[in-house]
Amino acid sequence: MDARMFGLEAPLMAALQHLLDIPDGEAGAGGDKAGAAASGPTRTYVRDARAMAATPADVKELPGAYSFVVDMPGLGTGDIKVQVEDERVLVISGERRREEREDAKYLRMERRMGKFMRKFVLPDNADMDKISAVCKDGVLTVNVEKLPPPEPKKPKTIEVKVA
Repeated sequence: MDARMFGLEAPLMAALQHLLDIPDGEAGAGGDKAGAAASGPTRTYVRDARAMAATPADVKELPGAYSFVVDMPGLGTGDIKVQVEDERVLVISGERRREEREDAKYLRMERRMGKFMRKFVLPDNADMDKISAVCKDGVLTVNVEKLPPPEPKKPKTIEVKVA
């Protein structure tokens, strides 16, 4: 049954779902981990998939680098993590928290809150030692410099001896 039939909008449903989330260690009903493995993906997998789908990014190839641009309004440097996993996977993650005030009541909640994450497999010519990240005016820019192209191999000349 569709929740919109009852007049429940997506932001409200997202807030309710966040309140009802089961901790990562508990998978199925009653915390039965063995039954959950057979029935489908874990809650951690689903949460990570949602976080990745809800985090749009622009990826640009420049002459000397790759540039990843992600909008992150209202986040400080402590809320954002940029890491490299498995030697070639760039991971941008973090969490946006709702400010809680006792004297305020939300009439509408439309801004996305919660965890976000994006993963990018870096190409072979990315220099893993030269990665920089700058967050300015709510826009995170991660630059990954390229390795210089390999020098073309010169043909080996073999001297011909007269016998």
